[in-house]
Amino acid sequence: MLHLESTKCTFLFCLGFCILICCAIYLNAKTSDSTGPVTTHQSKEGCRPLPQRCDSILDTRMGMTWRRKDCLTEAYLTAPNFSCSHMLSELHFITVPLSREEEDYPMAFIVTIHKELETFARLLRAIYAPQNVYCVHVDNKSPASYRVAVERLAGCFPNVFLASAQENVTYAGFSRLKADINCMADLERSTVPWRKVVNLCGQDFPIMSNLELVRYMQSADWRDRNMTPGIKQPPTMRHRTEMQHTEVKGSHVAPKGRGHKKGPPPHNLEIYFGTAYYSLTREFVKFVLNNNLARDLLEWSKDTYSPDEHYWVTLNHVYNAPGNHVNGGWEGSVRAIKWKDQEKTAHDGCKGRYVRDICIYGLEDLPWIIGKDSMFANKFETQSFPEALDCIEEWHRHKVLQQAEVPVESAWQLSVEEEVVTNTNSTMGPP
Repeated sequence: MLHLESTKCTFLFCLGFCILICCAIYLNAKTSDSTGPVTTHQSKEGCRPLPQRCDSILDTRMGMTWRRKDCLTEAYLTAPNFSCSHMLSELHFITVPLSREEEDYPMAFIVTIHKELETFARLLRAIYAPQNVYCVHVDNKSPASYRVAVERLAGCFPNVFLASAQENVTYAGFSRLKADINCMADLERSTVPWRKVVNLCGQDFPIMSNLELVRYMQSADWRDRNMTPGIKQPPTMRHRTEMQHTEVKGSHVAPKGRGHKKGPPPHNLEIYFGTAYYSLTREFVKFVLNNNLARDLLEWSKDTYSPDEHYWVTLNHVYNAPGNHVNGGWEGSVRAIKWKDQEKTAHDGCKGRYVRDICIYGLEDLPWIIGKDSMFANKFETQSFPEALDCIEEWHRHKVLQQAEVPVESAWQLSVEEEVVTNTNSTMGPP
């Protein structure tokens, strides 16, 4: 009987101990869920190591190398327990102005995206500053999950928002131009006193720091001017605006045929040809949205091919347009781009691969990009050549922090410099 009582007590003790362990595990799991995302995706073990070739562009000291503190991944951004407060610190966003000069010159950015969530988030991290404002246009064709993730990321910032109207963007179609104009209408209503607006796509990445951008915009050549590099439309490009085209939504743009010739441009405008990228004054944006000439040219451009490559530069050559540059040519360092037809003349070839005759940059393209000293470079792809983006991102952040006029916080650093570890183990032979 005594033995039975002893066994019973032992059983009850073990049962109680097991219940305590289970409760502790449950409470720990609940606490983890409520405090934000787990840092598994952010651990250094889960990151691609920086290629050794990055050291040459990072001014690495002898015997030292750079180790990424963590990495921004799509899995982190789509985690069900995503937390804004954790994200801002763990993903190293800079949330204070780095100089008075930048604080006094807020800028606006239009970013049109449709894929590669990680690439967009890294672009936003690189260009983000609290005094600026950002309009993000998500292609209507993008999956709902992609849009939700972008919306959730934007919701972490008071000065980042999604465009109020989205387009089904087609390459070289009017919809691409309309996406920018949709964002311009939203930005014009913004209470942020931005001075100039710059447009980007999700595969761009900055070469200049925000401070360098501000100084470039305020330089003697561009202080009160729009930047729309381009020239009078050459004969080889006239088919784009002389023939009517049809935009097959989300697919392609096709000419209607010989019998569908367009009428002349409105107001006897001379059509120019240039880049789709720009830097525009706020007064010019008001002109685009409200002036009858600008509206008429927009309407006329609906059935042209790649209208964003003639619309901005043509309007910038109108004499009464604010900030016009009627004598401008290809001036303005808006983009570093390797075009296939400029190989061996403007550059030494693409080290990644060409898509639509534009280079998707590889790691060996970076010295050329840095040497160009443009505002931004295009194009990068995380899925194709992740190391190229890894290195240019580290290089850019190093430059940003070196130029900062406020104390640098450790949370802003993307990597740390460490001594190179050499393997001292060796197999000793017989004496």
